[in-house]
Amino acid sequence: MFDALIIGGGAAGLSCALVLGSAKNKSFAKDKKVAIIMHQKTSHLQTALFNNVLGLSPGTTGESILTNGTKQLKDLYSAIEQIDNEKVLEVKKTSNYFAIITNKNTYKSEIVVVAVGYTNLFNIGGFDNYIEAHPRATIEKNRIWLKNTDHLVEKNLYVAGTLAGWRSQFAMACGSGAHVATDILTLWNGGKHTKVHDKV
Repeated sequence: MFDALIIGGGAAGLSCALVLGSAKNKSFAKDKKVAIIMHQKTSHLQTALFNNVLGLSPGTTGESILTNGTKQLKDLYSAIEQIDNEKVLEVKKTSNYFAIITNKNTYKSEIVVVAVGYTNLFNIGGFDNYIEAHPRATIEKNRIWLKNTDHLVEKNLYVAGTLAGWRSQFAMACGSGAHVATDILTLWNGGKHTKVHDKV
């Protein structure tokens, strides 16, 4: 049983996991069990090249970010369980938790963050009632979003990145994932607004 499970190991998912991991020494988060199902093969980062992102050297590739981000999460915040080589087929809501069904296992989590891409190839069951045309993409691209209010689809179910309705811009997807993480930390901290900063 996880306290939070993130679906998707792209920009939004990894950013969410890194922020949650960075709170490991906070009293309200230290005993929380968090996992991320990596789902990187379909990430738009696979073919991306970045010249316009603050803090990244021009020429940085999305593929290198996926590799280095995964290592960063493992090296700094190993308490975040990384689940590889599994594809989520369906998310089912029960009275007390969500059941996340993959091609290999079934996981239980109190909170779920969906952070996969916004293409119409989205095929995770359980979200039909929330899928709509993407509000910030051209109609001919046939993009979708999970209808939400400030990343919250329904209680304990969050969406991050392009699937949350944001444009396909790396910095926006990262910020969206971090936003969701701080909302979860705020929830764990009894509703007190929470963010995590490292200092020199």
